[in-house]
Amino acid sequence: MTGERTKRFPLGLADLVREPRRRDARPGDARTPLAGTGSAGTAKTGVSPAVKGVAKPAAPALQKALAKPAVTPSVKPAAKPVLNATAKPAAKPAAKPVSRPVAKPASGPFKPSSPLAASTANAGRPALSIMSTNGAVGAPAVALNGAHALTSERVRERMVERLRANGITDPRVLQALAAVPRHMFVDPGLATQAYEDAALPIGHHQTISKPSVVARMLELAGVGRELERVLEIGTGCGYQAAVLSQIARDVYSIERIKPLYERAKTNLRPLRIPNLRLHYGDGRLGLPSAAPFDAIVIAAAGFDVPQALLEQLAIGGRLVAPVAVQGAGAHAGEATQVLTLVERTGPAQWRESRLDRVFFVPLKSGVI
Repeated sequence: MTGERTKRFPLGLADLVREPRRRDARPGDARTPLAGTGSAGTAKTGVSPAVKGVAKPAAPALQKALAKPAVTPSVKPAAKPVLNATAKPAAKPAAKPVSRPVAKPASGPFKPSSPLAASTANAGRPALSIMSTNGAVGAPAVALNGAHALTSERVRERMVERLRANGITDPRVLQALAAVPRHMFVDPGLATQAYEDAALPIGHHQTISKPSVVARMLELAGVGRELERVLEIGTGCGYQAAVLSQIARDVYSIERIKPLYERAKTNLRPLRIPNLRLHYGDGRLGLPSAAPFDAIVIAAAGFDVPQALLEQLAIGGRLVAPVAVQGAGAHAGEATQVLTLVERTGPAQWRESRLDRVFFVPLKSGVI
C-alpha cells in the first residue's frame, strides 16, 4: 500500500482475515457481506481493489463460520431463559411452602393426632350424621369419630360404673362391657340411648337387652371359673355375643330369624372377632355338634328350658335363661318371667334356682 492509502485504510491484512470470524453479530448481519461481494457492492461501499482480493478467499471461511455458529445463536439465548426460569424462580417458591407449614405445626402446642385435637375439630358436628356407613336402617354405626367417639367412650365408662354400683362385681364382665361399643348394634336414630340401661328395638319384634341384664346373666354364667365354650340362644343384633367373646374362649350363637342373623353378621364384621361363630337355626335344638358347653345363655323366655339344651350342658356347667311362670291367686293366668339359673351336677342331675324378675321376647321354635 502507498502511504496515502495506508492513512485511509489503517487496518492490516491479518485484521481483515480475522474480522469475519468474530461471531458477536447476529446471523442477519453475517449474511450482509455475502450479498455485497460482487462489483456492484464494491462500488457502493467504496472497497478498494486490495480489500476485494482479500474478501474473495475469505468467503469460504465465512460460510464455514456461518454453518458452525448457526446453532450457537439459538442455543445461547435459549439457555439463559431456561436457567433463569427453572433454577432461580423454582428455588424460591420451593423454600417458602416447605419451611412455613411444616415448622409451625411441629413447634406449636396443637397436635392434630391427639384425641383432644380430634374432639375439638369435630365438636360442632351432629353426633348422628356420621354414624351409619351406608345410610340404611339398622346398618352398623361404625364410622364414629371426633367428639362423638370420645363421648361414647366416656359414656360407656359411666355405664360400667353404674353397673358396678348396682352389684356387678366380676371384673371380666365389666371389662367386656367397657370394651364392646353398644352404639354399633342399634339403629342410628337410637344411638344417643345406646348406653342407657334400657332395652331397645332392633326390628322383627325383637330387642337388645338392657346392659344390666346382660351383665347379670353373664356374671351368673361364669362365676368362679373360666369359660372355654359358650352357647348363646338368640343372637339378635349380636351385642351379647360380642360381649361373651371377651369372656369365653369360644362362643357359638344361634338365631332363628334370618334378617336378624344377617344383621348380626354385618354388625360384628368390623370388630373382627375370631372366636365367635354365628349359626342360623332353631335355638331350642341347640348345637349338638359343638357340645358340651361350659355355659348356655338363652336370650328369650319360654315356659320351660328345652331338654336338648340341658343335655348339651357340660357337667359343672351353668345355664341362664328367663323362664315364664304362671301367676297364682289374683294374678292367675298371667305369666311372669323369672331369671333362672340351672346347674348340671351329674349325668342326669340339674339344680335350678330362680332369681330376678325380667322381661324378654318369647322363645319360639323353627326358623323364619
